[in-house]
Amino acid sequence: MTKTYGKSTLPSRHVTEGPQRAPHRSYLYAMGITEASIHAPLVGVATTWNEAAPCNITLARQAQVVKKGVAAAGGTPREFTTITVTDGIAMGHQGMKSSLVSREVIADSVELTMRGHSYDALVGLAGCDKSLPGLMMAMVRLNVPSVFIYGGSILPGKFKGKQVTVVDVFEGVGSHSAGNMSEEDLHELEQVACPSAGSCGGQFTANTMACVSEAIGLALPGSAGAPAPYESRDQFGFESGRAVMELLKNKIRPRDIVTRKALENAAAVVAATGGSTNAALHLPAIANECGIDFDIHAVGEIFKRTPYLADLMPGGKYSAKDMYEVGGVQVILKTLLDGGYIHGDCLTVTGKTMAENLKNVKFPDGQDVVFPYNKPLRPEGGVVVLKGNLAPEGAIVKVAGMKNLVFKGTALCFDCEEDAFAAVEKKQYNEGDVIVIRYEGPRGGPGMREMLSTTAALYGQGAGDKVALITDGRFSGGTRGFCIGHVGPEAAIGGPIGLLKNGDVITIDATKSTIHVDLSDAELEKRRTEWKPRKNDYGSGALWKYAQIVGPAEKGALTHPGAGSEIHTYADI
Repeated sequence: MTKTYGKSTLPSRHVTEGPQRAPHRSYLYAMGITEASIHAPLVGVATTWNEAAPCNITLARQAQVVKKGVAAAGGTPREFTTITVTDGIAMGHQGMKSSLVSREVIADSVELTMRGHSYDALVGLAGCDKSLPGLMMAMVRLNVPSVFIYGGSILPGKFKGKQVTVVDVFEGVGSHSAGNMSEEDLHELEQVACPSAGSCGGQFTANTMACVSEAIGLALPGSAGAPAPYESRDQFGFESGRAVMELLKNKIRPRDIVTRKALENAAAVVAATGGSTNAALHLPAIANECGIDFDIHAVGEIFKRTPYLADLMPGGKYSAKDMYEVGGVQVILKTLLDGGYIHGDCLTVTGKTMAENLKNVKFPDGQDVVFPYNKPLRPEGGVVVLKGNLAPEGAIVKVAGMKNLVFKGTALCFDCEEDAFAAVEKKQYNEGDVIVIRYEGPRGGPGMREMLSTTAALYGQGAGDKVALITDGRFSGGTRGFCIGHVGPEAAIGGPIGLLKNGDVITIDATKSTIHVDLSDAELEKRRTEWKPRKNDYGSGALWKYAQIVGPAEKGALTHPGAGSEIHTYADI
């Protein structure tokens, strides 16, 4: 009789145990799996590997090391891949409508692969922006023992003696259009800005969510730091494979780890690092997968009380590699813990608490990349959630590196990003304008595009602090300046942003967390009665489907009810 390694309660028993599963086992034998390995726990090793961008190109190699770690601990790894949409390449055209939608496809496809093949545990490797939350969402949704691992950041480029990232190239486009950069210099910049594999090198969305993976407890301590080309990533991959087997043995599941307190820790690290505004979409979405209500306003409360500690691009001087070299995410978490800004009693994938993981971490002296909690860059976080009559459901702005936190100006309205970008390129705006880009929300876009091409062009033209920009769409983590995204309700459903007219006076105050248009309730209601809904350009396909089901940005642009409506959890089938 074949030993079953205690599989009586594991999902894989449905495909490996008993005479009735002989056909299923025959498929496994066909792939060279031994009998002993068939009856061991089956561990999904999911990557977002592809040849679309440097963010993902190393993930297939890293997955091989994870598989060795799983096998060394007695598991049988089964590798599979899912999609990504790379924001840097999708930026500034219709392709960006696919980006946020891909988060849902990633989570759904991992869920379906795990369900269909009855895998017992999951290790997920991700690089591009939406793939990180997509995999973490799948882990919490499935609730099988899981470990997340980041593929690592890109090395910084060098241009004319200065450290650069891809955002400098986007801003270079604006500089070129303004006559401040030659075509030859722009060409040289594009060739040197991204010198290696890995995800964008500033505190943009990928590195923000990598920090979140450690802060929320789903990744091994230190695993988010090493750049993608570093061979030290292999050790983290191997240990992640071993760790998931320990979680399986000890019956520790993602929802034991991702609690309300863990989500607050995650929001704190976003604020402390001046991270991407996209985190205010992704944290609520992860929370939804375990039945916790943690919307943009809850995230904003944590942002408000957390100090800004890391001087990282785009608002600051340093890259992800620089942060890694002074101790990485663990240094930030340690000083936040010392200051009482995070919860030390949260369980993590090490099987230990956050405080236990950080016990021997020492804050590094003689550096100015990360500041201690009692000497912050500013006392409030680098990201602020706003609310007011222009955004009753909230909006968000990254203030990291900004000096002026109040802006008052007149609306200059555009009904899509292309029209706004064309106007910016021709400098058809005035100092003091608030550029409004609407009908770009989750439903109206559809897909809630990022606006980095437009914001970077403004910065490249030297207008980054002379105008503001508001949208019901999103911004890249690389956006800087007075750029307010996630304005809700969105224009497509009659939100106030859709009622604005050129010349309306808008006041944005990040010190008071407000965004207001100087119109009476009566005037807004009058305009609402005159407003007519618009059709978008997608009558079928994935974007049409997304527009039918997606919810507001305030709640994370959700596409399903989450754990609160579950009948069963996959892990318990």
